[in-house]
Amino acid sequence: MISRARVFDGHQALTGLYDVAVDGAEITSLSAEPLRGRQQVDAAGGWVVPGLIDTHIHFYDVRAVTDPDSMRAFEENELPGRLGLFLDHGITTIKSVGDPTDAILDTRARIAAGTLRGPRLLATGCGITGRDGHPAATVFGGNPWARERFTGEVGSVREIRDLVHHLADREVDAIKLLSEGACAHSGGPTYLWRNPVFPDGVALERLPLDLLRAGVEAGHERGLRVTVHTTQQAAAREAIEAGADGLEHGVTVEPLTDHSLIDLMLDHGVTYTPTLWIDDAHPDARGNLRKVAEAGVRIALGSDTFSGRGLFGANTLEEAELMVAAGMTPAQVLAAATSGASRQCARPDLGTVAPGKRADLLLLNADPTADIGSLRDLRMVILNGELAVDKR
Repeated sequence: MISRARVFDGHQALTGLYDVAVDGAEITSLSAEPLRGRQQVDAAGGWVVPGLIDTHIHFYDVRAVTDPDSMRAFEENELPGRLGLFLDHGITTIKSVGDPTDAILDTRARIAAGTLRGPRLLATGCGITGRDGHPAATVFGGNPWARERFTGEVGSVREIRDLVHHLADREVDAIKLLSEGACAHSGGPTYLWRNPVFPDGVALERLPLDLLRAGVEAGHERGLRVTVHTTQQAAAREAIEAGADGLEHGVTVEPLTDHSLIDLMLDHGVTYTPTLWIDDAHPDARGNLRKVAEAGVRIALGSDTFSGRGLFGANTLEEAELMVAAGMTPAQVLAAATSGASRQCARPDLGTVAPGKRADLLLLNADPTADIGSLRDLRMVILNGELAVDKR
């Protein structure tokens, strides 16, 4: 039991001090009156918040994994430490959205069985894209071994439906589709995907509309949420109209000027997961987040962390700070990282400090609703009711 704590419950900061009682993996009581417990931690006015949820990570090293030997080396030498980094930074749940299906599901199983220490892992398996789409022809353009495993390239309605059902049979937690590029079906202009490795750009076409609709429908048939990687307004509109539950990245490569698109997000209850660390390349991303947040669109925290960019866990906290810098309040960002993220992951048992919810809890030394940087002042991490990190 944690006693005499201030509480952000996943939605708002509660007034006064509370005791939070835990039995097994479940929160059993949230009481303004003092409680008694077998084991007691005096919060001394510190802050209890739900464990943070990062809804958008890429866990396997997209640069180093090129064959079975390098895959094995990564899993033996790098994987355990990188999982531990998430817990060390207060992230108790992560969602992988585009890792090799067999490998990431095996890692999920090992964590669930307790043979591997790490945060709760949710996974989509491979990301599904069109033939020569992103990231198959971009990130993995020179890595055919990884391209075959990290991505699922489809060229017909039958192929995308079959792949979605195959992933559902493997018991993935959600489906991720990728739609980025010129709009070939309406004669759109050439779209070039650029990064430092491809400064001249790689020409891409968006996932065809019939495939996009079929992928969303197949996922919904299996009871899975389907989110779609977009960067353009037109692609975001197509995804929502096809029935997508969320947008990964949202609109990044241009200013969000289509106000009817924001209305569409609201009407469909879509979750918007921004990516703000790319600000140098896409300076409109922050302003676009501010527009959708001010309109009341549902927001989820997702760092787009991948091997090679900073530290896992630390990147998540950096993204939270960038969301505040973009104009959201610390309380809004905390909600996006807890209750909002749990909705995005279809896990209502997570992201809230309340009786009957999963006992994933952080004890902080300072008020994160006043300063989001207080997430870095971490005293304790509880995962599934057990002490995972103790910095006292």
